[in-house]
Parts: sequence; C-alpha cells; structure tokens
Amino acid sequence: MKKVEKILAIETSCDETSVAIIKDGKEILSNVVASQIESHKRFGGVVPEIASRHHVEQFTYIIEEAMNKAEVTFEDLDAIAVTHGPGLVGALLIGVNAAKALAYAHDLPLIGVHHIAGHIYANRLVKELQFPLLALVVSGGHTELVFMKEHGDYEVIGETRDDAVGEAYDKVARTLKLPYPGGPHIDRLAHEGKATIDLPRAWLEKDSYDFSFSGLKSAVINTLHNAAQKGNVINQEDLAASFQESVIEVLVTKTEKAVQEYGVKQLLVAGGVAANKGLRNKLEETFKDTDIDLVIPPLSLCTDNAAMIGAAASIQFNKKDFADYRLNGQPGLELA
Repeated sequence: MKKVEKILAIETSCDETSVAIIKDGKEILSNVVASQIESHKRFGGVVPEIASRHHVEQFTYIIEEAMNKAEVTFEDLDAIAVTHGPGLVGALLIGVNAAKALAYAHDLPLIGVHHIAGHIYANRLVKELQFPLLALVVSGGHTELVFMKEHGDYEVIGETRDDAVGEAYDKVARTLKLPYPGGPHIDRLAHEGKATIDLPRAWLEKDSYDFSFSGLKSAVINTLHNAAQKGNVINQEDLAASFQESVIEVLVTKTEKAVQEYGVKQLLVAGGVAANKGLRNKLEETFKDTDIDLVIPPLSLCTDNAAMIGAAASIQFNKKDFADYRLNGQPGLELA
C-alpha cells in the first residue's frame, strides 16, 4: 500500500504570506493565506520592503494555523516546499530561509518550486492533468503560453515582450483612478459598459505566440488625455469594456491557435487574471463545442497561495528532485 505523502508548502513571492499542507499532490488539508492588500492599497501597488516586513511578522502564525487546520505535526510531513522564484527578492528570501530552517530542524527534504509551475499545478487540485496540454498563464507579472508533454516538462512557446496582462490592467486602473488592485475593478466596469472605443490589438509578427500590452495601455492613456484636452468626458465603463475586449481577443485567439497547432487534450488557465470573468466566459464559449478539456481553477486558487506550490512540489518529490541548503531566492528564475 502506497504511503500517504504530505508536504508543507510555503509561498511568499510577492504580497501574500501563505502556508499549505497538501496530501498526495491533489488534496488540500489546509491552505492559509494572509493578504497584504490593505497595506499596499494606499501606495497604488506593492511596496517590496513593506511586503517583506509583513512576511516576517506573519510567518510563524501562518505556519501554526496551517498545521492546526490540517491536524498534522512535523513528524507527519514528508517534505518542505517553497517558492524560490521568480518574485520580489526580499519576499522570496523570507520564505526560502524559513523553509530551509524547517527542513533542517526536522530532517526533511527541501523542494524549491517555480512560482509559475505552482500556478499551473493549481489546476491539479481541481482535476487530474491530461497530456499533452497547454497552459495559459496570466498574472500581474507573467503572460505566457506553456506547452507540457508530461509532468514537470515546460516549454514556453509564447510570452510577453513588455507589460504582463495583469500589469496592464493595474496601470489602466490607476489612470482611471480606481483602487488597487485594479484588475477586478476593470472587469466589473467592463461588464457595465460597451466596447465602443477603438483600441489596438498587438498581434506581432505572423505565427508568433508572444504578447505585448504596452501599446494598448498607452492607447488607453492617450485616449483619456486627448479627451481631457478637448473638454470631453470618456465613459469609464465603455473604456474598460473596450480595453478588456482588446486584451481578451488577443489572449483567446493566440491560445486557440496554439491549442490546434500543438494538438493538446487539455487547456489550463493559471494566474491571478484567471479570476477575470470576461476571460473565463470567453474561453468557455470558445471551447464549449470542442474536444478540449478546459480547466479553470476556482478564484481561491487563481491568486498566489501555497496549495499550488504543494501541488507542483509533489511531482518533484516523486522524482526525488530535492534542493540543498544553498537554495536561494531567484527573482528572475526561468521556467524549465
């Protein structure tokens, strides 16, 4: 009989302090997330130094809460996993050093997990993965199309050349003087307006799966500035709807093309922007009459959390892909 595997996972790559206990890579025994949104809201974005301080302050309590909820002790654990990149270097170091201390103190294997691998494997907490598959990763720092032939095998076939999609949402929201984080507010306004404003789509060169949202962001800003100079008022709902339609059209069109070209069985959506209702609806509409198995995680698993890190770590655990105590925070870590 196979032994039950339990991994304590840590996520501190940005402004969420999270610890989870994951059983056999698929079952969440606990997933505690302490958000810092209220602390960063007045600055209009994440302040790295403040994020790091909050991680230090909250970490001990979050570990205790996660273990109590899962009803486990350190003797029940098989490994300690942690996000070691990419992310804010100070924030990463808090989690990495805590993970190393726990692994050393309790003589447990240490697993370093790529943050984006975590977002992709959040889907395994919902449904078993079917290969080959394609993952559309959409978050504040990343916009990527990742092809996978098997567990732990990542081929980035497209990525952003400038602003990530979540970053573009936040910058447009800031221009519209909406609260941080701006993405949910843009999504809400978009459903109240109509896409009546002509905004660009960056398709780039033929056959490219790369993305670019910097020009779109600039077009929105210029539209607002030009209207202000003429004394005109732009309807916020219509501008949000027009912006979102441009973003979603590019994301879904390129994703649909890649799904066909690579002959995948499953399409995963991953990252904070996977919570966007407009994107979710368009993807569901696009793939509803196809053989493609579309998997979109619940909202709680779209944003940063440690459960997704534990799910990804389970694959590495079974491959005995362990780290040593030289593991360090790597803010620019590549997915490989």
